[in-house]
Amino acid sequence: MKLSKEEQRSLFLDIDNLLFPKPLRLEAGIQRLSNGMLQVSMRTDLHGCKSKMLDWWFTYFETTEHLKWWHPHDHILHSGWDRKWVKNENYIGATIHATEALGEIPPVPATIKFHAPEEVFNPILLQEAYAEGNVGAVIYARIGFGKDTVLDNNGDPEDGFMFHVARDTPFGCTLRSHFYLGALTADTETPLHENIGFGLMEHCYTEFTYLSHFLSSLYYAENKNGDNAPLPW
Repeated sequence: MKLSKEEQRSLFLDIDNLLFPKPLRLEAGIQRLSNGMLQVSMRTDLHGCKSKMLDWWFTYFETTEHLKWWHPHDHILHSGWDRKWVKNENYIGATIHATEALGEIPPVPATIKFHAPEEVFNPILLQEAYAEGNVGAVIYARIGFGKDTVLDNNGDPEDGFMFHVARDTPFGCTLRSHFYLGALTADTETPLHENIGFGLMEHCYTEFTYLSHFLSSLYYAENKNGDNAPLPW
């Protein structure tokens, strides 16, 4: 089914809970929603990395090599950003095409279009969460899979939604990743299988764990914001 604007608002009635550090009912796991879609949640600790580095990463990676740094096993091919992506500056409004696997689940093309988080989250609560240090980066995108990804008139994939919400901690940052998938098959006899959800959990945890191993050094070497790397000696 194609979600109407009203159905989308209903889907995200509790989305602002991601902006608060208190535990959620589903920090890591999957659940079948009442409309037939699949919610997939994963929590990952990124040691040595701050939220600003994660946000910057989405303005940096642009090659298959970069994708393979991120996940050497599951990331297969980077097929390009559109013109709205600006190196080291912007990814909001941009669309990326890539091919990824989920462990034993074979690779498929993916289309991801990024949006400003204020489109879904309460803008006042979002601003307060930044000011109070409850979040340091919020990444929101529409997502779809397959060679012929179904897009709406705005070029948004209609099958799912992706959220990454990072909060700085003494050790680095904690990342909450939440996905809402399978909108196009939710009201059919073959809704998205739960194995996809479990595969995505492993994929998500693994890719951000790999990312944490190199992101700090890469950020200080490549970013244009003038931040200086701390000297460990």
